[in-house]
Amino acid sequence: MATAKENQRTARKLFTASMEDGKLNVDSVRKIVAKLSSEKPRGYLALINAYWRLVRLELEKSQALVESATPLTPELKKQVQADLEKKYGDQLNIEFTEDEELLGGMKIKVGSDVWDGTVKNRLERLSGKIG
Repeated sequence: MATAKENQRTARKLFTASMEDGKLNVDSVRKIVAKLSSEKPRGYLALINAYWRLVRLELEKSQALVESATPLTPELKKQVQADLEKKYGDQLNIEFTEDEELLGGMKIKVGSDVWDGTVKNRLERLSGKIG
């Protein structure tokens, strides 16, 4: 049975093989998963899980969620989009949503990066709920 470290190492190699010009090639991902599923090497489920985790993290890097308490003006949306594309590249898919519970401000999530400038977050910090 393959060890967790071996699976991680193999998953990283497969992930590297899935990249083309610095971007994830979806066709390569499908082929790799299909091959692993059909051949079923020892410990293939753990290997697929480790590989999928890397793929998922890469895909999340190209997704941005911008939450605000009220609808943003078109000018502000353009400015936020420009700032995010400057930092993360122009292949970023940005979704703007409203959440009244934020009370004010904005929360932005891109991959594992989170910027929380909401009134709700500030109040929770002041009340000691957040470290």
